[in-house]
This record gives sequence, C-alpha cells and structure tokens, in this order.
Amino acid sequence: MKAIKIERPNQATVVDLPMPEPGPRDVRIRVMASGICGTDIHILRGEYLGAYPVIPGHEFSGVVEATGADVTRFAVGDRVAVEPNIACDNCVNCLNNRQNFCLNWQAVGVTLPGGMAETVVAPEKAVFSIGDLSFESGAFVEPLSCVIHGVQRAGIRLADRVAILGAGPIGILLLQVIKLQGAVHVSVVEKTPARADFATAQGANRVCYTLDALEKDSFDVVVDATGAPPVMGRTSDFARKGGAILLFGVPPAGAKLSLDAFTIFEKGLTLLSSFTSVRNSYQAIALLQSQSINVANLISHRLPLDAFEHGITLIEKGLEKVKKIIILPQQIT
Repeated sequence: MKAIKIERPNQATVVDLPMPEPGPRDVRIRVMASGICGTDIHILRGEYLGAYPVIPGHEFSGVVEATGADVTRFAVGDRVAVEPNIACDNCVNCLNNRQNFCLNWQAVGVTLPGGMAETVVAPEKAVFSIGDLSFESGAFVEPLSCVIHGVQRAGIRLADRVAILGAGPIGILLLQVIKLQGAVHVSVVEKTPARADFATAQGANRVCYTLDALEKDSFDVVVDATGAPPVMGRTSDFARKGGAILLFGVPPAGAKLSLDAFTIFEKGLTLLSSFTSVRNSYQAIALLQSQSINVANLISHRLPLDAFEHGITLIEKGLEKVKKIIILPQQIT
C-alpha cells in the first residue's frame, strides 16, 4: 500500500509499505477520506506529541476490508470512522473515567500509523459505524467529537453570550455546536474576509475582523479556536465577571502563554482547556446523521494522497480560500 510517512520534521514522502494485518481484535480499513488537521501540521513541523517516523491522519473514515478473529461488531464492507485516541483502560486515569489522559495513551495518526494511507489498522474498540453517512462527513467524526467535549467542558447554557476567536473549520464546528447548545448570541472574530463571511453564513450573530472590535467584559464564555498564544492571551479581556474561558485551539508545543493574572483574579474567571474527547463519537455521528451539524460546505479542497504537503501549504498560507482539506487516499496523481 501507499502511505504518507513523516520521517522527521518538515519531511513527508509517499512510501510503499506492506499491507498491515489486523490482530485478533483489530479492524483493517480501506481509507476513503482523511482530513488534514492542525495537529497534522504541528506533527509535520515538529511541534507536537509523538515520535518519528509516523504516518499521520487521525480524522478519517473508510470501509472495513478485514477483521481479526475476535472482532464481533464489524464485518467486511461496513462503513466506519475511527476515534483515534486509544486508552489502556487499566491505569489510574482510565479507571477514574479520564481515558483521554491515559498514562499509556496512544493515538492513530499521532503515535500509531494513521489514515494518510490507503489502508490502516485500528483496534475494534476505536471503530464506529457511520451507516449511510458519506465518507467525507465521516472524516469529521473525530474533530466534531472533540468540539462536543470542549463545549460540554465550557458549560455553555441556554441564552449565553459567547465569543469565538477564529473561524477556521474548528471555529465553525464550535459555532454550530454552541448554537445547538442554546447560546442566544455568538460573536466571531476572524481576520480573513472569506472566513468571516462564511461564519456569518453559518449563523454567527456578529463577526469582527479584529480583537479590538470585540466588546470587553461582555461574554459568558470566550473560546479560542486559533491556538495562537497572542490571541489566547487576550481571552480574559472579553469574558464577563464570573465568566469562563475555553482554550480549544492547539498551540505549538513549548509555546508560552501570557495572561493578566489580576484580571483573572478580579473577574473570578474559570479557565479551561480541552484535550481530545471522551467517548463522544456516538454523539458526533448522531449529529451528522441528523444533519444538525453541516460539514459539507466546510470542505474547500479534495486532494490525492501525494498532495498532502501541498494541502498543508494551502492551509498555512491561507491560499485559495482554503477551509477543510480532505485527502482521498485511494487517489494518486
């Protein structure tokens, strides 16, 4: 099979590898759609967890093409998506229902071979049926499950006023889920005109092009969806007294964050972050299947497997009105 292998930071190549064989409790999946995520960019640039070499891709869906002898939930031909975070289920965190902080954490596409490949093997417990959901929609199960977890952590309530900083694909997913949660007003800050217009079309009540245009001390919850430390450092300006901040975007590893300590104290703010998800895949699939969440118009590019690095360049440079890029591993130029 062909796969994208990141040999070391800033070096990704298409390689030929032996077809992986599933273990007794594993499922082998023919990958049909795999989304490029900010985490993939961090991995390529040497800014995230895991070791090299690695096959990236943790947002993907496909068709079951082989199963291990002990697999009971799936058969060849089933359409599935993968929850990439794999917990040991036996450490102190797992046993306290904190599987996303498993001391022996592994992740498909981060520490294990991922979905930027023609085929991938995943444990049965990490695989979920998507029924007749399109493969491209299925590739959003993982990011949507993370968004659901983050929104639940933020405790957003009916009639809340929320600010979202950043209107990339994750910002738009956050916008949709927060509106479903009952927020009465959502302001979005986005400097890119095309993304700002898209946020308006997706239901933002107000869109600002700069942080300075956003009202201070006004929002029940402020959500950072950029992962950019200078933006994250401004979140406390906009939260009301007694409000909450959710740092959702993924910053570069080792980056330092500067927050006004007295502002956090004086306002009595709750400061939260959100790491991966905790068994939110069924919720994500249900929202996608019911069309409560719309992801089709989030996709701007569909590229073959060997255009992985080109896709990352488009995202990093903001070219061609880029939004979500889906890699189609069964296609090679």
